[in-house]
Amino acid sequence: MPAYDAGRHVRGVLERLLALGESEGAEPARLRLARIIVVNDGSRDDTREQVMSLCDARTPIELCDRARNGGYGAAMKDGIAAGMLDDPDVLACVHADGQYSPEALPGLLRRMRERGLDLLQGSRIASGTARSGGMPRYKYLANALLNRIENRTLGLSLSDYHSGYLLYGRRALRGLPFRALSDSFDFDLEVLAAARARGLRIGEAPVPTHYGDQISHLNPAAYGLRVLGVLWRYRRGGYDAT
Repeated sequence: MPAYDAGRHVRGVLERLLALGESEGAEPARLRLARIIVVNDGSRDDTREQVMSLCDARTPIELCDRARNGGYGAAMKDGIAAGMLDDPDVLACVHADGQYSPEALPGLLRRMRERGLDLLQGSRIASGTARSGGMPRYKYLANALLNRIENRTLGLSLSDYHSGYLLYGRRALRGLPFRALSDSFDFDLEVLAAARARGLRIGEAPVPTHYGDQISHLNPAAYGLRVLGVLWRYRRGGYDAT
């Protein structure tokens, strides 16, 4: 869980994740969380204190503190590296701001295993809840435009490359060059591009989303240019295995 100035939301999201392992008689009961890793990316608010105030005997919560804000991708790299120490079957990224439902995780894991995927992307668009969940119109339209270019370039048929709700299987965790990828918000797209270049199995499944009072640290124009840069590098073989 990458977290930057997420003090208002991170504890609630963690509590919702912990509750998945406590449910009885429902699908979430089949989800076993070995560990939750929160990467505090140099937050200036009480993110650290909120995480430290919560503990659970059955599911350890580990806080990874970064002294300075290094960017979304930098936080993801540290989180993945920490998670790989356990050689997990699956590692999932759940954002700290609550925009994407933690409760969707058991269903995503089931679909990933049923379809034999190495990477599963949660899709706001496939769920049909993007606009009703408060996704700004300009983001929805920009996503649709970029999505057409991304599918044509990568040869995939995904509906949403930018949610960040990603599940990584063992082949992806062991085979992708995470440390060589971006420290910024285009990290997730680079993951998908590198996975595609290596022939990994990529798919998506719908996830509900909720845009509330979260603060976005993403610059849309700069991000759009970064996305085009990733696609350009992919076309030129920049993500091929060496």
